[in-house]
Amino acid sequence: MTAYHDQLGAIRRFLHEKLENRERAWEEALRLSRTLIRTSAQTVQALHREDRDRAAELLGRARALVEEIERKFKAAFPEFYYANLIQDALKEFVEAQVVYGVLVQGGYPDPTEMDIPAHTYVRGLAEAIGEFRRRCLDHLRRHQVQEAEALFAQMEAIYEVLVSMDYPDAVTSGLRRMTDIARTLLERTRGELTLSLHLFRVHQRLDADDAIPPMPVSE
Repeated sequence: MTAYHDQLGAIRRFLHEKLENRERAWEEALRLSRTLIRTSAQTVQALHREDRDRAAELLGRARALVEEIERKFKAAFPEFYYANLIQDALKEFVEAQVVYGVLVQGGYPDPTEMDIPAHTYVRGLAEAIGEFRRRCLDHLRRHQVQEAEALFAQMEAIYEVLVSMDYPDAVTSGLRRMTDIARTLLERTRGELTLSLHLFRVHQRLDADDAIPPMPVSE
């Protein structure tokens, strides 16, 4: 009986040690993921404020967090790395990187260089549509119609990528629902852009009419 007791005691100590290590790793994953989500959101906010220097600084911090997460969890705790906690944080980073890439660098970030899982990259791409809609409406409020049209074209291009991803939700982690939301945002933006273009052209015609000198009146 004593031998069994001693054996179970050793097993208990071993299990406690392993589970305590996992608990510490999970708490660290939680901390880093929350920080990454916050930093990514701040990057996008800085872009909307036209503060590109601040956005670049924040994106650099976010990139360092991604590298730290990969270093600590990808090999040692893959069950944490591929869990929703970390993948959702990486999705927010992809969104920030996409918005920064389009607005500042004139292109999209390469998923192979980012080394982000494909299902996470495409979900970040989907969420960027919402930020581009916000930016598009900002352009319309400033009467920057051409800029709004150019950004709307990017929204349409992203949506075409999303609808081509005809895979089960188990593969894409809920991309179908995000695509439906993107379609709704796209149609709303299309209507607002169409109305703004119509009003813009009406104002142009009115301004042109005002510029025409009055016809001479014969006496």
